[in-house]
Amino acid sequence: MDALGDPVRRRLVELLADGERSAGQLATAVGAEFGISQPAASRHLRVLREAGVVESVPRGPVRLYSVRPEALDEVEDWARRTRRFWDGHLDALETEIARGARERRRHDGD
Repeated sequence: MDALGDPVRRRLVELLADGERSAGQLATAVGAEFGISQPAASRHLRVLREAGVVESVPRGPVRLYSVRPEALDEVEDWARRTRRFWDGHLDALETEIARGARERRRHDGD
């Protein structure tokens, strides 16, 4: 989760959602979007690799990166738990708002 706290790293993962890409393709994409250098993009890829979010394999002269789906399962589990917490609270808030609106209509109708 910490590795995904940076917008460049989140974008790299988004780019890899469509399938594996070379380090050069990724560096070009985030370089254009975020204005960072190829070495900076490589450092972001290294953070993602060391965190286990992506994996890389050398293919000839290039290194291909891909997302490790099991790493994103942890993020999905966290989001599900967090959403379950907030859904109940947001439902209660919606009920209170509706109750207040009814009270205002009743008061305005007097």
